[in-house]
Amino acid sequence: MAEITLPVETGRTHGTRPARRLRGEGKVPAIVYGRGVEATAVAVDWKALRTALTTEAGLNALIDLQIDGDTQLSIVKDLQRDPVHHNVIHVDFLLISREEAIEVDVPIVTQGEAEKVLRADGLVEHVLNALTVLAKPDDIPNELVVDISELEVGDTIRVGNVQLPAGVTTSVDADEPVVTTTITSAALVEEEEEGEEVEGAEGEAAEGEAAEAAAEGEASEGGDS
Repeated sequence: MAEITLPVETGRTHGTRPARRLRGEGKVPAIVYGRGVEATAVAVDWKALRTALTTEAGLNALIDLQIDGDTQLSIVKDLQRDPVHHNVIHVDFLLISREEAIEVDVPIVTQGEAEKVLRADGLVEHVLNALTVLAKPDDIPNELVVDISELEVGDTIRVGNVQLPAGVTTSVDADEPVVTTTITSAALVEEEEEGEEVEGAEGEAAEGEAAEAAAEGEASEGGDS
C-alpha cells in the first residue's frame, strides 16, 4: 500500500476567518486525533495533500504525518468538500498503529463483460461501490475485484462472493448484493408482445380447428339423413 510523508503545521487558530485565510494561502485546516492523543488543530499544504490522496490507495493511503519533528502514522478518516466548488475545506487525520486493525471502506470494482446479460438485452447494476472491512494498515487492499463475465440475467453477486485478501474481514451481511442483473424494460415489453402474438396465433389456430370440426360434424349429420 502507498505510504506518503506529509508535513503539518501546528498552532493554527480556530474559527471561520482564520480557516478562510489559511485556504487563501493554499493550505487546508485539519485535525489530528487518535491513540489517546488529544485532538490537535493543524494545517497542511493543499498540493502536498492532493498528492497524498491521488495514489492507487485513494483515501486509504497510509500517511506519515510530520508533527513538530515527530513522525506518526495516520489515515484520512474524514474529508470535507465545499458543496459548490468541491474543494477540500477540512481533513480529519486518525493516528493508527501498524499492529491494530482499523475499519475502512474499500472500493469494489468490476472485471470483465457480462456478455450473456448483454445478449439478452439485460442490465448489470453495480449497487455496492465500497465494502467496509477490518484490517491492519499494511493489509488494507487498494480495491476489491469482482468478475462479472459469467453472469446471466437473474444472477446476483453478494458480499459473501467477494474474495477478501488474507488478514481482511468484514461484518457486512454476506447476503448484501454487490452486483445485480435484470432484464431491461424494453426487453420485457418485447417479450410480452411476442407472448401475446404467440397466444393470438394459437387462439386463431384453435378457432380454425373448432370451425373445421364443426363443419365436418354438420357434413356427417347431413350424410346420415
